[in-house]
Amino acid sequence: MSTKRSIFEDVQTQTRSQETRAETGVIDKGRKLGARRGIRIWLMIMFALVMIMIAVGGLTRLTDSGLSITEWKPITGSIPPLDAQTWTEEFDKYRQIPEYQLQNKGMSLEEFKVIFWWEWGHRQLGRVIGLVWALGFFGFLLTRNIPTGWTKRLLFLGALGGTQGAVGWWMVSSGLGGSMLDVASYRLATHLGLAFVILGFIAWYIFLLARSEKDLLQMRRGREVKLFKISTGLLHFTFLQILMGALVAGIDAGRNFVDWPLMAGGFLPPDLFALDPWWRNFFEDDGLVQFMHRMVGYALFVFAIVVWRRSKSSGNAQVRLRFNAVMAMLILQMLLGIMTVMYSAPWHIAIVHQIGAVITWVLILRARFAAGYPSLQSVRG
Repeated sequence: MSTKRSIFEDVQTQTRSQETRAETGVIDKGRKLGARRGIRIWLMIMFALVMIMIAVGGLTRLTDSGLSITEWKPITGSIPPLDAQTWTEEFDKYRQIPEYQLQNKGMSLEEFKVIFWWEWGHRQLGRVIGLVWALGFFGFLLTRNIPTGWTKRLLFLGALGGTQGAVGWWMVSSGLGGSMLDVASYRLATHLGLAFVILGFIAWYIFLLARSEKDLLQMRRGREVKLFKISTGLLHFTFLQILMGALVAGIDAGRNFVDWPLMAGGFLPPDLFALDPWWRNFFEDDGLVQFMHRMVGYALFVFAIVVWRRSKSSGNAQVRLRFNAVMAMLILQMLLGIMTVMYSAPWHIAIVHQIGAVITWVLILRARFAAGYPSLQSVRG
């Protein structure tokens, strides 16, 4: 004989049943918050390593160390010279390239070791990043802890990393022959640009994994479409300025024309388009390259103000706060850029300016994510 049940008990039972179905639904089927947290921590480690890699790469460039290793040996190159004979062999290879013959002739073996260790450390860090990615990816894959839809994304990061290694050698090889004293500036820009792309994808994935798929779908309904689109434009504009900065670094253009806001006393640098053919000037003329970097910087700053003012109309406090952070960092970065030029790009200021670009890049991504996936807040904000 069935017993009577309270209506409150029925509702409670039904609610529990509905919660169980929601917890095992398709959206959250991708395993488990534990897996998302673990992958997020792994990506944070990758993010930190890539940031360090960008800084070490900048210092390698500023110390003119990038051409000290003249061969690409992805596996055996991880072992540095261990005896006097091997060091001599490495030094002999370096003495065959134009940088030594035209710029560093007479360098001692001890001086060579300094620049060798910078480049070796840069390449070794790249190997470490690849190893950390492989251990994490295949570890999560074999234990079936990768959330639904994330396998291709994480594999994509590995593909970008492998491409970056190949691009790095393509860059170095440009300075090993002919009359080149440094690597080709456009190849350096490609190498640095790809590093920022990798860092950007890692950061975006970290933001996404901080929330469940169910929460992301709900947050996306409140997307501030116009602000999201204009912040995407700001992201692309910033990327262009980063590439321009790489062109400046590639030919040491930041160490000439140290007056500001003028250049050698005028708005335009002297002797424009002196190189032949004319297109070489956009990559190899230090005056024109620095001028372009300045002009893009001014335009970027004006556009950032437009985006920031647009964000002030957002009803979400977190969105406004994140765009405030972007604007503050852009002001600081602009001041760092002016200091870098006026002090003729000493390495300690130049590297801070490069790290500032990384911070600016990530803050823009974070603000864009906030506009695309605004957090829920009370009516009071």
